[in-house]
Amino acid sequence: MIKSYIWGNNIKKAFFEDNILYIIMDTESNFKQVDTSSLVDRVEDNLVQLLQEKKFKVGDSIPTEMELCNILGVSRTVVREALLRLRLMGLIESKKKKGSVITSPDIFGLLNKSMNPHILDQDTLREMFEIRLVLEIGMADFIFQNITAENIEELKVIVNNEPDVSQDHLFNIAHEIAFHGKLYEITGNEALKKFQRMLLPIFDYVHNSGLLKKQGKMHKFVSHKGLVDILENGSPELFRNAMRNHLENHFIRLFADS
Repeated sequence: MIKSYIWGNNIKKAFFEDNILYIIMDTESNFKQVDTSSLVDRVEDNLVQLLQEKKFKVGDSIPTEMELCNILGVSRTVVREALLRLRLMGLIESKKKKGSVITSPDIFGLLNKSMNPHILDQDTLREMFEIRLVLEIGMADFIFQNITAENIEELKVIVNNEPDVSQDHLFNIAHEIAFHGKLYEITGNEALKKFQRMLLPIFDYVHNSGLLKKQGKMHKFVSHKGLVDILENGSPELFRNAMRNHLENHFIRLFADS
């Protein structure tokens, strides 16, 4: 009997003739999808799944390398490579007397390394630009929940030298960092603050890169001063609408080709 370790059930017939092995393939058989992932890739996935199934929490020690070799059925070299990947992702770290322990990864630290506008493709840049617009409009309730009279005064100082309304001034990175950075700070959400700091350089890059269609004439929009007035005297709903208006020219440029 001839065994096939490569083609499996796709061999229809195999026979010897004049000491030559002839193999006839069943062309009507459906070939199984080839798994092109490496052994380390699969062990990495299995290791993450194992940690989830065992319900390990931050600070818990994970099994030793040898224990993982026995559990996963692979060599120590493969386990070490998979563990190294998890360390690079910030999922585990080594501690004295405890071995490898589960950690809470610095998600934004990892993300920040790839958020360079000069290495991202145009579709990703455009989508990052859109994400920032969504965040700006959506954080109204968080701002109103936390804003204080002191915050209002700080915002007034920031916008003191800015124009009230304009048909020419659309985006200034210094103004954006100062004003919108303060709004994110007021939300009290640390993740939002970190994400905003990463998005601003991309927002500035896309704005100036020619990726978006240039608008012949800018529409008037609610200024930073107008937004501060609503924060002092208005409501979250009014602020959402005003922020949408404040960003109107960006939306026009995004949808110009739609």
